[in-house]
Formats: sequence, structure tokens, C-alpha cells
Amino acid sequence: MRRHPVKSMIAVHMREHAPMYLFVIVLFLMGVIFGAIVVNSLNFSQKQDLYYYLTQFFGQVSKGNIASAHDMFQQSYFHNLKYVALMWVLGISIIGLPIILILLFLKGIVVGFTVGFLVNQMGWQGFLLSFVSVMPQNLIIIPAFVIMGVISVSFSLQMVRNQFMKRGHEPIFPMIMRYTMAMMLISVSLLVSSSLEAYVSPLFMKQVIEMVGHK
Repeated sequence: MRRHPVKSMIAVHMREHAPMYLFVIVLFLMGVIFGAIVVNSLNFSQKQDLYYYLTQFFGQVSKGNIASAHDMFQQSYFHNLKYVALMWVLGISIIGLPIILILLFLKGIVVGFTVGFLVNQMGWQGFLLSFVSVMPQNLIIIPAFVIMGVISVSFSLQMVRNQFMKRGHEPIFPMIMRYTMAMMLISVSLLVSSSLEAYVSPLFMKQVIEMVGHK
């Protein structure tokens, strides 16, 4: 039975870049842990200020006084698209390789801090809120960023090899085309994550906020 070419390409990609994926995933998880630790380093006043703004936001959500779903979709999509495009540019620039890794680490910090703060301040209710507000879209965003990060780093390393090694020199144009195609596919997947963030998460959040009694 003949294997599907796309599946074969994905299998080869995963096999060839398995160590890089492991490194990037560990880096991201370190960011998540660091973000959660930062929550505990905040003093009482900082936590109170943040919690005040958080309860104000939840109050707006429960009353339905938030930005329209269309506006939220656009804001979310273009924010994530800029993140992916920046990684694409950094991969081509070669010298941007360490910045790609820093961006992934920072994304981990944001996720870790958000979930950590909600749980720290609200216990199981905070965990429930973080689950419905952070989890849905990040189930797509995080793998998309990890894949884009690995592809950008591997492209950058390939460019370095082409520059300094005479043997095994690969034409640059097909490399850039494959790299750009990967970015475009990831950009399409971000449409799904932004749809979840704009149309699904607010509904879940409203239900949970009403359930836990936030006004």
C-alpha cells in the first residue's frame, strides 16, 4: 500500500528534526514554569492591582460588554500572524536564530503567568477560567509556534551550512519557497485558533463566570 506523499513528508520532517522539537518543547515548558514562578514573586500590592483589573474584565464579560467577536478575531489573528512572520524573517536573516528561541520562551512565560496568576488568586475557579479562556486557542497556537520555531531554526542552520560548506550546497530559491509555504500553512491554522478565541472562549468564560458567581 502506497503511503500518502504528504504523510511521508511529515514523517520524514518529524524524524529528521526530532531533537530540535524536543529542545524547543522543553524551552517552551521552561518558559511556562518561569511564568508561573514570576506570579509568586509579585508582592501583595501588585497582585491586588492585577486582580482588580481581572475582576473588572470578568465583570465586563459577564455583562457582555466586550469587543465584538469580529474585532477580537482580527486582533487575535494579526497578533499571532505578526509573531509567525517575525520568526520567518528571523530565520532568513540567520543572525536572528537566538531571537526565535527567545520568542518561544516568552510565549511560554505568558501562558505560565496567565494560568499561574488565575490559579494563585482564585484556586480551582481560576483553573477553570484559565481552562476555558486560555486553553482552546492555545491548543492550536502553541503547536503552530513550536513548528514554526523549529522550521525557522532549521532553515537558518541550513543557510549557515550553505554559506560555509562547499559540499552539499542546495539552491537557495527552492529552500525559501518551501520555507514560505510552511509559514503560509501555519498562518491558515491560526485562523482556527483566532476563531476559537473570538467566538468560543468568550461564551465559555461567560458561563464559567456566572457559575462561580463573579459579578
